Amino acid sequence: MRRLNLRVRADGSAHLSVPARCPLAEAQRFLDAHEAWLHDHVRRREARADVPDDGLVPLWGALVPLPAGAASDELYRTELAARLPEVAARMEAALGVHASGWQLRAMSTRWGSCTPRTARVRINVRLAAYPPTCLDYVVAHELTHLLEPSHSERFHALLAGAYPNEHAARALLRRPARELAADSCPTVNADETNSG
Repeated sequence: MRRLNLRVRADGSAHLSVPARCPLAEAQRFLDAHEAWLHDHVRRREARADVPDDGLVPLWGALVPLPAGAASDELYRTELAARLPEVAARMEAALGVHASGWQLRAMSTRWGSCTPRTARVRINVRLAAYPPTCLDYVVAHELTHLLEPSHSERFHALLAGAYPNEHAARALLRRPARELAADSCPTVNADETNSG
């Protein structure tokens, strides 16, 4: 690690990574300088955790009942596994690249990642909580890294050719999925959809 890195984990705890040769006083100054940022992020995490337990989870941008006995990450993994092949094929064709393999993971700090050297791509299962366009964006983003490893101007130009709405998708992914689903559309009720 080359620099100080402060992040708030999914459980609300804060973690400061410190390079081996960094003086403790410098780390403390860094932490003090980021105190307001830290409090803001912890408050936001706590607000997300205060969501009522109503048995509903966000799925593809809508609130749906969580199947009995299932965990949300299990539901997301199943949904993503069903949808990813079509999205991957479409984005691979748009970019003219092919991933050597795909993995679904529950990641806490990234929506996706890839290893350009091996062409392997990893996708966060929690993308299934967001509108489908977010999955399109993340898949296109990671595949673009197979052509351009950095986030250079070339990278963004290539990405725009496959997915022109990068800024809109990134804005969606900055919002909590449940809040986004509640704002976007009404709750899906299984009884209503079955009865017509």
